[in-house]
Amino acid sequence: MEDLVEYHGPIGRSRTEEILNVPGCNGSYLIRDSMSSLWHYCICVLCDGWVYTYRVFKQTNGLWKMEMAPGMKERLFRKVNNIIAVFKIPGQGISVPLLYPAYKTKH
Repeated sequence: MEDLVEYHGPIGRSRTEEILNVPGCNGSYLIRDSMSSLWHYCICVLCDGWVYTYRVFKQTNGLWKMEMAPGMKERLFRKVNNIIAVFKIPGQGISVPLLYPAYKTKH
């Protein structure tokens, strides 16, 4: 996960909102550590001023899964990059496609 430029590590909801509201574009997104579930991550995406959060986790079989809207078919992925590629396409079960990665800045 650390190799992804949109991965921000252990930041909270407030910081996530600050980062995504800088560009303020629908589809701006980042990945961060889940603050409530150990070993889970969150893909957070901006849509109409709101940040929607989708939990991502690696299953015991080594495949990755992302929580989506109810009624959407479960999908498994070999890599997180594959998740991002699929959810760049509209109509995949999240609020808005992942269009603009919020790159982590180095301090």
